[in-house]
Amino acid sequence: MERRLAAILAADVVGYSRLMAADEKCTHTCLKALRKNFIEPKVAEHRGRVVKLMGDGALVEFASVVDAVECAAAIQKGVAERQAELPEDQRIAFRVGISIGDIIVEDEDIYGDGVNVAARLEQLAESGGICVSRNVYNQVKNKVAFGFEPMGEHKVKNIPEPVVAYRMLPDSGPVAEISGLGRAGPTGRWPAVAVTALVILALAGGGLLALYHLEEAPVEPVSDQAEPLPLPAKPSIAVLPFANLSDHAAQDYFVDGITNDIITDLSKFSTLFVIAANSTFRYKGQAVRMQDVARDLGVRYVLEGSVQRAADVLRVNAQLIDATTGRHVWGERYDRPAGDLFAVQQEMTRQIAGLIASERGGPVTKAELERIARRPTENLSAYEYFLRGVGHRNLETKEDTQLAREMFEKASQIDPRYARAIANLSLTYQDEIWGDWTASRERSLAKSEGLARRAIEIDPSEPLGYMVLGLAYQLRGKADQAISLIEKAQALNPNDVHIKHGLASTLAYAGFPERAIALLEEAQRLDPYYPEVILRDVGQAQFFARRYRDALATFGGITRRHRTSYWLYVAASHAQLD
Repeated sequence: MERRLAAILAADVVGYSRLMAADEKCTHTCLKALRKNFIEPKVAEHRGRVVKLMGDGALVEFASVVDAVECAAAIQKGVAERQAELPEDQRIAFRVGISIGDIIVEDEDIYGDGVNVAARLEQLAESGGICVSRNVYNQVKNKVAFGFEPMGEHKVKNIPEPVVAYRMLPDSGPVAEISGLGRAGPTGRWPAVAVTALVILALAGGGLLALYHLEEAPVEPVSDQAEPLPLPAKPSIAVLPFANLSDHAAQDYFVDGITNDIITDLSKFSTLFVIAANSTFRYKGQAVRMQDVARDLGVRYVLEGSVQRAADVLRVNAQLIDATTGRHVWGERYDRPAGDLFAVQQEMTRQIAGLIASERGGPVTKAELERIARRPTENLSAYEYFLRGVGHRNLETKEDTQLAREMFEKASQIDPRYARAIANLSLTYQDEIWGDWTASRERSLAKSEGLARRAIEIDPSEPLGYMVLGLAYQLRGKADQAISLIEKAQALNPNDVHIKHGLASTLAYAGFPERAIALLEEAQRLDPYYPEVILRDVGQAQFFARRYRDALATFGGITRRHRTSYWLYVAASHAQLD
C-alpha cells in the first residue's frame, strides 16, 4: 500500500442535471472541450495530476497546497471569462473544495479522509466558488495573493469531526481606500486623528486587558495530528506539571509554582526553545505518553517529575526523556530540607539546560547561567505568599485582584528585595485600571510605575519589571519608551510568550504591525494551545497592516466574541472592504 501526503482538489459542475436536461449534447460537448482545452492544461501548469473524471466532477492531486489553491483560482477565473457571453442559464460553473490529507494510492486512484473532506468542502462552495479546509488555510494564508473568509464549523456526511471551512476570495486584490477612517493622506499614512480614535476604541474594548491573564478559551494546537509540528532548530523542551505526592491537595499551588519556576528559568536561555506553561499545564493530572506530548507540542525533550513535601522535608524526582527516541537522558532524586528548594531548582535547571544544549552543539552562556543563579528570593514564606498571589490574580475579579495585592505585599514585606513579587504587585494596579476598579486612574498608574522601577532597581536581571514598566508607558501613550523597555525584558527572557505578546501589542499600536504579527506567530509556536486573546491581537495587527481580509479570517477563528474590541475591528474591516 502506497501512502503520501497530498493536497486534494474536488470539483463538480453546478446544476449539471438541469443543464443536461435542457441541452444534453451541447452541455456534454462544451464540458469536454472546456476540460481538454483549458482545465487540464491549467492543472499541468500548476504541477497537478488529474486522478479521475466522474461525469460532471473531477478529482485532482497536488504535491503543493499552494499550487492547488492557485490552480483552483485560475480555473474559476478562466471558466467564468469563457462563459461570460453565454446566457446565464446556459453557463457552466464549477464549485471547488480543497483539503490536505494522508492518502492511499492504489491503481492510480486515491482514497482517504483527505479525499472525502475535499468532496464535502466542494458541496459547501458557492457556484464559481472555492472552499478550503482549516489546514489548507493555515498553510497558504501568507503565501497567496487571495483573501479568505471564515465559514465556521460544518457537520458533514461520513466525517466524524466537524469541518472548519474557509471561503476563498480570489478577486480580493489590492483594497481601494474608502472615505472616512481608513483613507490614506498625501503621505500614505492614516490621519493621526483617525489612528488615535481607533486606538482609543481598541483600548477601551480591552486591547491589553489579558496580557498577563491568558485564561481565555484555548485553541487547539496549530498542527493536525497527521502533521506534527516541525522541531525547532534549537534544542526544544516541554516541562509537564510536576505531580503533587504530598498528603494534602492544598499543596498543588506550591508544586505548580515549582513547575512554573523551572519553565521560567529554562526560558531565559537563548539557546533553548521552551514551551509555555499555558500549553504544558493542559496535561496536568493526565496519564500521557511522552511521544504524544512531544508530537502535540513540537519538541524533542520532555521533563516530568513529582514533589512530595512533609513538614520541613522536600523530595523532588525528575526525569528528562528524548521523546524522538524514547531514551532516558537524565534523572535525579533530591531529598533536601524544604528551605533548599531554590537550590534544587537552580541545580536542576543548570543540569537540564547544559545537557540538552550541549547535545545539539549550542553551549549555554555564562551570563545566562549567572541570571538563573540569582534566585528571586531565598525565603520560603515569601515564596508561598507570592504563589498564592499569582493564584488569586489569575482569577481576574476585583476581589481576587485585591487579595493578590495583599499576598504580594506580604511577600515583599517578608523579603523587601523580592523583585518578582514587587513587579507582580505593580501589575495589580494596572489590573484595576483595565477592570475599571479604580477611583483614580492616574494614582493607580503612578503607583504601578513606582513599584516597577523599584523592582528593576532591586534586580536588573528580572524581566518582569521592565515588562510592567513598559506597559505603564504604553498606558500613557509613550510608545517609544514602552517598546524599549519591553524589548529589554525580551532579551532577558527570549521564550516568554507574555513578553512577546505585550511587545507585539505595543508595536501594533505604535505603527509597526508587521513586526507585531511576526512576534505573535512566535508566541503561537511557543504556546501551541495559545488562548484566543492571541488571535484577537493578530487580527488587530493585521487590521493596522491593512490586511483586512486576513483580519476577518483571524477574527473568524475566535469563538468567545464577548469583547467590544472584537466587534469594533470586524466592523471596521468590513468597512475597509467597502
